[in-house]
Order: sequence, then C-alpha cells, then structure tokens
Amino acid sequence: MQIDLDQRSTTGPRFQSDTIQQTLARWNRERLSPQFPSDDWNQHFEHEAQMRYLETSFLEELRAEVRERAGEAPTDVDGFVEWFEDLKQTGPGQGDPLFPWLAENADEAQLRWFFEQEAAGEAGFDDLVAYTQVKLPVSAKLELARNYWDEMGRGNVRGMHGPMLNDLAMTMGVEPTIENTVWESLALANAMTGMATNRGFAWHSVGALGVIELTAPGRSAMVAKGLRRIGLSDRERRYFDLHAVLDVKHSEDWNREALRPLVEEDPRRATAMAEGALMRLMCGERCFARYRATLWG
Repeated sequence: MQIDLDQRSTTGPRFQSDTIQQTLARWNRERLSPQFPSDDWNQHFEHEAQMRYLETSFLEELRAEVRERAGEAPTDVDGFVEWFEDLKQTGPGQGDPLFPWLAENADEAQLRWFFEQEAAGEAGFDDLVAYTQVKLPVSAKLELARNYWDEMGRGNVRGMHGPMLNDLAMTMGVEPTIENTVWESLALANAMTGMATNRGFAWHSVGALGVIELTAPGRSAMVAKGLRRIGLSDRERRYFDLHAVLDVKHSEDWNREALRPLVEEDPRRATAMAEGALMRLMCGERCFARYRATLWG
C-alpha cells in the first residue's frame, strides 16, 4: 500500500491513525509469518524499505513524546531500578478506572468487545522476547530465555501462553481482525513489534517488555474477576489468572537479572529502556481511554 506522507495532517501525531496502524499491522502479520523466497524480490525490498521507514517514523514519534520524562530517569543502577519500579504507580495509564469497571460492572458483551480488542492487538510476548534477546549480554539473555521458557509452558503444550489466549478467544466467541480493531490497540502491538525487531531499539524493547511484566498483574487480576463474574470456569480464564500471579515473579527477576546488569555495564541503556517503557505505557494509556470512550459511550 502506497502512503503519501506529505498529504497527511501535521496538526497532531502523523503516524497514529487507522490508516497507518492498519497498514503496519498487516505488514507485521505478513513479514513475521514463515515464507518462501519472493520471485519478485526487487519489488519486495522496495516495499520493505517503505514500510521500515513508516515503522521507524512511528517509533520516533512515540519516542519524541516521552523523551523529556525518560530523560529524568537516573542512570545509576539503584536509582534507575527504583525509578523503573515506581512506574507501577506513576506510569501512564496506571490506575485506569477501566479495569475496576471490567471487574465489577461490565456485562458479557462488553467484556467480549474488550477481549477482542486486546486479542487483536496482541503481538505475542514469546516472539517479542525471542527477537529481543538476540546478542544481548549473558545475564539479560538468560533472563529472557527463562521468561521465554515460561511462555512456552516449559515444554508442555498445555502450558503455552499463546494457545491459552487462543482458547479463550474461542470460548468468548471472538474472531479478532485488524479491520475491527481500534487503531490504539494496533499501535500498541506495532510499537512492541517495531522495538523488538529493530536492533536500533533493542534496549527500548527490554524496557517495554519489562514494564509489561511490572504492570500487567493487577490488570490481569481484574479482567479475570470480570470473566469469573460472567461465569467462565477456572480453565477458561486461566490465561488471565496465570498472568496475575506469574508476572509478579517475572518482573522481580527481570529487574534484577536484566535491567541491573545492563545499566551497570552501560548507563546509556537506562535512558533507552526508560523511553521504551514509557512508549509502551503511553500506548496502553491511549488504549484504555479509547476503550472507555467506546464502552461507556
């Protein structure tokens, strides 16, 4: 798809819209799928170059929005980890009223719509970790490997997190599509995919993945409570119940085994990881606001 960037409005974010995010989402779905060599490889790489430019422009737009706050993050090990962990209380989107409402008040149709949006915007934590760990220093690489192994159910297909999410989608009767997903949810997935697959944003991806582990448990617990309230069984809501508990330990391990040694080795990484964490949280904050606007009218 050819996009004339010069014709887009310059009154707000240029790369955060239905058209741009749907285009990136379709490209990510296609390019990350196993394929065979392209016969028309010249045209393939021309398209690839355009899409990489679009993706990086989007990431840099997000980065510009968080740069000032990220610049306040300390670059010493103890100071940075304390700043990072404080994002659980002070980061964008934390304490959003959407989640207590999902736990206590949302009906089945509203929970189904919420889950459909979340599932369509799911980039696949296991794949993001796998891309991010390439050539990382040993301590961080091992921590990401342990995290990946948990995502893989420690070798047991029934414990794999991805199939759990797919099973819940079948239970809820949803078929997530790019076309029916709000751009804010697509942007979150596109940002995570872009940081993980672009080595220029590798440290950003470490921060973004780490802040998911830090902030997800509370939200997961409230979604699980809502699913329990509408009658889903322990097995059916297992995906959210599991992340409400497991990610607490994942976050502690991530901060100790990945963040600390990475900053100790090179303090510049603290700023990049701070930017990545804030980019992820800001995308989430926009999702929550859009969900509330739709669900609450």
